[in-house]
Amino acid sequence: MKIPEKFDSIRPFEPEELPQVFDRLISNPQFRQAVSYVFPGVPFEALAAKMRACKSCNDFQLQFCYGFIGQLQQKECTSCDLDASVLDRTRNYTFVSNHRDIVLDSAFLDKLLVDAKFTTTCEIAIGDNLLSLPWVKDLVRINKSFIVRRGLPMREMLVASKLLSEYMHFAIAEKKENIWIAQRVGRAKDSNDVTQEGVLKMMTMAGEGSLAERLVQLHIVPLAISYEYDPCDYLKAAEFQLKRDVKGWKKGPADDIESMRTGIFGYKGAVHYQCAPCIDGYLLSLPADLSKADFYKEVAAHIDHEIHRNYRLYACNYVALDLLEGTESYVGHYSEADRSRFERYLQEQLDKIDVPNKDEAFLRERLLTMYANPARNYMSAQ
Repeated sequence: MKIPEKFDSIRPFEPEELPQVFDRLISNPQFRQAVSYVFPGVPFEALAAKMRACKSCNDFQLQFCYGFIGQLQQKECTSCDLDASVLDRTRNYTFVSNHRDIVLDSAFLDKLLVDAKFTTTCEIAIGDNLLSLPWVKDLVRINKSFIVRRGLPMREMLVASKLLSEYMHFAIAEKKENIWIAQRVGRAKDSNDVTQEGVLKMMTMAGEGSLAERLVQLHIVPLAISYEYDPCDYLKAAEFQLKRDVKGWKKGPADDIESMRTGIFGYKGAVHYQCAPCIDGYLLSLPADLSKADFYKEVAAHIDHEIHRNYRLYACNYVALDLLEGTESYVGHYSEADRSRFERYLQEQLDKIDVPNKDEAFLRERLLTMYANPARNYMSAQ
């Protein structure tokens, strides 16, 4: 397939480009160090040879990522499953999900799609703020990621957003790929998952016909991701205090790397992915005379509702809600042992936080809110 040159700077690599990219990675000391950390005890030469044998990005995912993610699931999850029973596995979709973990939200989905016998994995939307190191940029593009440019002046941002939209439409219509994209820019640090209308506006910058028809061409599936435990919860809580106390505080590249490492290798407990029905029919049922502003607002609210009603809640979500509100309204959803276990976990996470003038009461409230918000949104959506 001939891919338009205009997508060259943002798309995943094509098969003919891979040998040169593999050579770049294999000769990079930082990449070699990262690989030895991820695959301890395996000779690098053997991994390099296995890498060079991959003929496509799909090959690379199956040969490297699939097994690694499977090992992570066994080690750091008590379960990790996908319910896609409402979807046709022979079609391709744009999965729009809540965003908990920088790396694993899409990585787990890819493995689960393979296990569920979908015809392909996902092309993954990833912000260029996470790609400050050239070898990391190479690696994610081998792993079927396409690049979302961030932090541009307004005029450049419009051009970049249109190109991104055109690429997404091309990937669905011509490449017959699935796409994964978060419902918002960055993770919802307080787990209050709300779709940003700007994401939907970007998607309608390409395609044909009305706004609804343009979104239909992407075959959007709202996807609810539910982690029992978020290994990065204490890092997110620390961010809240730093933003509160330090004027102009912003995360740096080192913070993102720490979040990626913690998210990948930390304990997650049970993990569940629930697909809502594709929203094509819903979109075509909307009144044709809706204003643009109302259209985006309605569609964002529909996606939110579909994600919220499809959460899987765990005992810790109900415990957090009771602890936060000082009630025992939800004791029917957990045991005394569940409550004690979560309170111990909470203290262990608080103990990991190292910030100036540590405000333990504030940090505890932030952690509890992260676990309570999915329960609040779920109950509201019911």
